[in-house]
Amino acid sequence: MTIKETVTTQRAFFQTGKTRSVDFRIAQLKKFESAMKANEQLLFDAIFADLKKSRYDTFTSELSLVYRELTFTINNVRKWSKKQRVRTNLLNFPARSYRLAEPRGVTYIAGAWNYPYQLTLLPLVDSLAAGNTAVVKPSEVAPQTSAAMVKMINETFAPEYCCAVEGGSEKAKEILEQKFDHIFFTGGTNVGQIVYEAAAKHMTPVTLELGGKNPAFVLPDCNIATCAKRIVWAKLLNAGQTCVAVDYLLVHSSVEQQLLKEMRSLIEKHYPKNGVSENYMAIVNERHVERIENLIDPKKIYFGGVVDKKNKFVSPTILHNVTFDDEIMKEEIFGPLLPVVRYDDLNEAIANVKKFPKPLSLYVFGSNNGEKERLFSELSFGGGSQNDAVMYFANDHLPFGGVGSSGIGAYHGDEGFKTFSHYKSIMEKGTWLEFWFLKTPPYKEWKLKILRLLIEKL
Repeated sequence: MTIKETVTTQRAFFQTGKTRSVDFRIAQLKKFESAMKANEQLLFDAIFADLKKSRYDTFTSELSLVYRELTFTINNVRKWSKKQRVRTNLLNFPARSYRLAEPRGVTYIAGAWNYPYQLTLLPLVDSLAAGNTAVVKPSEVAPQTSAAMVKMINETFAPEYCCAVEGGSEKAKEILEQKFDHIFFTGGTNVGQIVYEAAAKHMTPVTLELGGKNPAFVLPDCNIATCAKRIVWAKLLNAGQTCVAVDYLLVHSSVEQQLLKEMRSLIEKHYPKNGVSENYMAIVNERHVERIENLIDPKKIYFGGVVDKKNKFVSPTILHNVTFDDEIMKEEIFGPLLPVVRYDDLNEAIANVKKFPKPLSLYVFGSNNGEKERLFSELSFGGGSQNDAVMYFANDHLPFGGVGSSGIGAYHGDEGFKTFSHYKSIMEKGTWLEFWFLKTPPYKEWKLKILRLLIEKL
């Protein structure tokens, strides 16, 4: 089928109302889970071919999160689908009110290459849980994982319900010409703008999960040992190709040297220096290797700086004496380079961060609650944490999403269900009482006083 035919077929199937059944949804989610488990080896092999990502990293940072979303959703979707009672004001007495979730319809999910399974399949779980049909396009930048997901999805579901397609920018353009009821895109800001513009032509609501330069503040009272471990892990996970990774550090001068030494020691102990290994994956392609290499200022290398284009390897690299005027501070790094910017005046540091577009994540390492609260309240960002990085993403109960140029909308857990649902507001009015005299002429001052009381005070 063509994309147009697929969308038409899915819309016809959605109109039958079959997907509105919670039992149907749960059955499909369980089928989804079974398909993933049956295809695990295919998924492991495909991602290793694309990114040299180990089974360990693939399970912990990809499949486990999708499995968790499936379990959490299967256990809760019946509750989420029920009427949500809300209060009714005195003006509308006697009545009862509630919100009722309904699926949006035909959805389009465009995945990203850096976590190809998690960032494609997790929003698909949320869409199907809400009762939608779905067209899925994994990223062509990771072709083997794209092919694996397309095979798994299309062998599991009927195309009129859920269909996966492969292709590059031309295929994406063809898909975006269709009328969808919701579009969910994960990727870069530039492509996100194209998606947003295409959706606007059809008045289609969108969720955009983008990125940005995520700062991490290291305060003077931080626990150096723990801080270093969590920053190093969060930065080098996926070889830095993580939208919620620490993009740069703002380190108070009093702890800078201690932190640098501790991070270097950890990297030397746990990560490779000269090539891809089971504990460290490749950069996705040579173009990205060249882009990352161009961000390295040899004069500012504190540790690392090894680049092997042929094997798509960039070593864990710490850069120090970095300023906000350096080239590396002008774009999202999306690689294993960690610039360290020294600060003495928190006011100045905050002012510099505010010059950037709003980041997807912000992290604070330290125990000074006054400074922590100030950073969390003054700076705008999608989500973040104190004394940790990245891991807030894995909390089912925290919505995940950006703000401004780092994204629109959120998902994960019940928030994902809400994203792919429309909530109808409904009021059921009793018939045994009617304030007809207040609604109809002649309008009198005493009537107005009663209405003021009902509307403004009660």
